[in-house]
Amino acid sequence: MSQLVALSLSIGVLGGVLTWLYLAVGLSVWAGFIAWACFFSCGGDTNALKQTIIGNIFGSLMAWIAAFLLLSTPTPAPVAVGVTVLVMCLAAHLKPLSSIPASVYGYASTFAYLLQTAQAMAIAELTAVDFHRNAMLLIAASMIGGAIFGFASGKVAGMLTKKA
Repeated sequence: MSQLVALSLSIGVLGGVLTWLYLAVGLSVWAGFIAWACFFSCGGDTNALKQTIIGNIFGSLMAWIAAFLLLSTPTPAPVAVGVTVLVMCLAAHLKPLSSIPASVYGYASTFAYLLQTAQAMAIAELTAVDFHRNAMLLIAASMIGGAIFGFASGKVAGMLTKKA
């Protein structure tokens, strides 16, 4: 089986599993698929799994900080976003945070959820210790799972392409 067919089959089957599982437990399907794509854009190997998970979580944290600043201080939105994105990019000097795109995907996914989900952009929601209310927890968990599914899809595709 060709590598493209094997990867397509693996991603198709595991994509269905991710969707079923995420809908059952209330995780974000789209954030999972963004992390899955991030895993492959980071190289599709064990190091890419680490970069994706760490970067996605860090980006989500930075978006959470920006949202918290917006809601708890008179900080204008362009300043809150500008400062947190600056810090996020400068953090790429540290090896675990070196994948700026992975951090940006986490940041953007978190803000997408915050801006498109009724009631999500509120201090009570941001500080809730609840995966279904706190955007950072929800998106980070969804992205961790997506990265793991990406890793698994690569491994399954590798098994399908091996000749007996």
